[in-house]
Amino acid sequence: METPLLPRRMAQSLAAGTKVAFSRTLTEADVALFIGVTWDVNPLHTDDTYVAGLPFKRRIVPGLLTASLLTHLGGLWAFLAQEMDIKFLAPVYIGETVTAEAIVVEVDETRQWARLACRCTTSEGREVLQAEISGFPGRFEE
Repeated sequence: METPLLPRRMAQSLAAGTKVAFSRTLTEADVALFIGVTWDVNPLHTDDTYVAGLPFKRRIVPGLLTASLLTHLGGLWAFLAQEMDIKFLAPVYIGETVTAEAIVVEVDETRQWARLACRCTTSEGREVLQAEISGFPGRFEE
């Protein structure tokens, strides 16, 4: 099958300032599937009664599920991550829409390496995650 669904990019075209973003609503099903894969059965994610007595008041999305939204952005560049520094700033609640974005802040063409500044925000503009990711963008024939 020769028809790609995603944009093709070359490492040479990845320049400082290049930005990509997308939004997704994190659903109950997303959380259930993520917990099924990771076995993260933390009551913050699974138990309405437990969370009702905490400041959160309702179940929250696993932090790594929110962080994993960045993998879609990396996939657009066939980016092979070498290092990630992730800061979780605020909870994401089931049903919230999150926008994940990555901006290329540094490119070393000799090493074919790049550093990305990433963040996730809710539709209300609340910043919930910041990350710095470095690694190797893919190379594609055009």
